[in-house]
Amino acid sequence: MTLRHAAFNDTSEKSMETQSTQTNRFIIPSAIVVAGVIVAAGLYFGLAESKAGAPAAQGAEQSGNLEGMRAVTSEDHIRGNPNAPVKIVEYSDTECPFCKRFHDTMKQTMAEYGESGKVAWVYRHFPLAQLHSRAAKEAEATECAGEQGGNDAFWAYLDRLFSVTPSNDGLDPAELPKIAQYVGLDSQKFEVCLSSGRYAAHVEADTQNANETGGNGTPWSIVVGKGGKKYPLSGAQPYEEVRRLIEQALAE
Repeated sequence: MTLRHAAFNDTSEKSMETQSTQTNRFIIPSAIVVAGVIVAAGLYFGLAESKAGAPAAQGAEQSGNLEGMRAVTSEDHIRGNPNAPVKIVEYSDTECPFCKRFHDTMKQTMAEYGESGKVAWVYRHFPLAQLHSRAAKEAEATECAGEQGGNDAFWAYLDRLFSVTPSNDGLDPAELPKIAQYVGLDSQKFEVCLSSGRYAAHVEADTQNANETGGNGTPWSIVVGKGGKKYPLSGAQPYEEVRRLIEQALAE
């Protein structure tokens, strides 16, 4: 090999080493970035899964006096036996997605305990105005349904509303009289009632009572046992938890 060729090979090897070093400098930071993204994604989806599996409520946790709950009377909307030994008083928001889920849970509860007269479901209004601007008027709409068709019409309207709303202010207000018509009410009389606003004070009174008992999120429920003891039920708890509290309340 000539000196010229040796010099060329030496230069070539140094060039290759330089390129390799530059490549490594690029690859290592890139690998760190990719690893960071993978870890962050894992944390994100893990947190999302944890939240999805947890009992949910919109708003803060309960922190008040359960004894501040207004007594259940014939003026309330009651599903089931009014003289049932256990009553579940629910304060709810029709545009809350967790309330929508819990509504089905309560239907399941009444299917097991309501028909035998052991449990009564008492519904009260708790629209979270800061989250759902349409919920208060929807609450008034249920009252207008009850005014025209009695307790059965109230519950029929409420069931239908929860069935059709996408939640989070997704229900067009124009649907409210259509729901009234769907459950067999006079939609024109219904609209007159709704536009009058005469149930706004009633909805506000329910909301204030929910706050007095410490219900800062929805759904917020209180299980009242046959001996009068009250048990908090915060959030869209699964049926198993509702059943556990009912059995506890029945055993008083």
